[in-house]
Amino acid sequence: QVQLVESGGGLVQAGRSLRLSCAASRSSFSINTMGWYRQAPGKQRELVAAVTSGGTTNYADSVKGRFTISRDNAKNTVNLQMNSLKPEDTAVYYCNAYVARFGSFWGQGTQVTVSS
Repeated sequence: QVQLVESGGGLVQAGRSLRLSCAASRSSFSINTMGWYRQAPGKQRELVAAVTSGGTTNYADSVKGRFTISRDNAKNTVNLQMNSLKPEDTAVYYCNAYVARFGSFWGQGTQVTVSS
């Protein structure tokens, strides 16, 4: 089992920045991929960014150049630095951890609201 706790969401004006953090309850060295997903009202949950245990990253086209995902295996954390935020980034953001043979685990979600 992996428990994930997110923090850092909130209300921000367009163009500003926010940093999301996610802490995992088990050693992240055994977690294959950690990532952030988001779900806006009336829309499906979508991948925002992910990072493998080896450091390979993947971003949604809509956030490339604005968001940066980082992972600290020693601290069991994954962070999402979000710059130049847009109103369309408004959503609940979920931390995800994928562990081979065990599947995916999710955090409780944190609300990000970007006002225009």
